Amino acid sequence: MLASQFGVGQFLWDLVWFFLLVMWLVLLFRVFGDIFRSHDMGGFAKALWVIFVILMPFLGVLVYLIARGSKMAEHAQAAAQAQQAAATQYIQQAAAPLSSADELTRLAGLRDKGVLSEDEFQTAKAKVLG
Repeated sequence: MLASQFGVGQFLWDLVWFFLLVMWLVLLFRVFGDIFRSHDMGGFAKALWVIFVILMPFLGVLVYLIARGSKMAEHAQAAAQAQQAAATQYIQQAAAPLSSADELTRLAGLRDKGVLSEDEFQTAKAKVLG
């Protein structure tokens, strides 16, 4: 009997409400994240914003977005730039060629472990040095 009352329209309506709930939760977490990530606010101001958002969630989030929406965008942009800079630095460090001394040390280690024979070591050493 319940299945006959639960049609496609009811499913789509529930899907809309579910989407709005997820969107609300994402927005709420972004506001809380921005409150705690802000370096331009003191601890007392952060506490007041948190209390305001907890006591009156819809109004608190709406007022926060109006009052500090541009700061939220600046914080997100700064975080993205810092992450991009860290990724670029890591890639450059990982892709940097080894120096001749580092390569010779690595080859000597492989020779000592028995991975390379003496002839292979000498050939690779000549290639690195010349």
